[in-house]
Amino acid sequence: MAQLATDRRELPAADAAIDRGQLARMTFGDRSLERELLELFDRQAAMLLVRMRAGGAAAVAPLAHTLKGSASGIGAAGVARAAEAAERAAGAEPSECSAAVDRLALAVGEARALIADLLREG
Repeated sequence: MAQLATDRRELPAADAAIDRGQLARMTFGDRSLERELLELFDRQAAMLLVRMRAGGAAAVAPLAHTLKGSASGIGAAGVARAAEAAERAAGAEPSECSAAVDRLALAVGEARALIADLLREG
């Protein structure tokens, strides 16, 4: 059974969509709070991606910035990096911005899949 708190034997943090050690540090090991943060991030990430796609390039930078901060807080470094890239690409050509949002959506999908597993098992 997966634990929300750190269990390095199960999945190394470097390979995880979410660094559970970082999450545990942010919540002082409070599993109830970990669960709450994961649920919040899951909903927020999905909503922000929808808004990015609906709002076009002008909406991407501020929304990606918000997502970057949220992702960093729970240890979703891949999402944070992809959000930062999307934030930078917002001022570039539309195709570059769209590609960056697509990459961000992939990273968010990986994180959300892990969150779903953790919430289901934990």
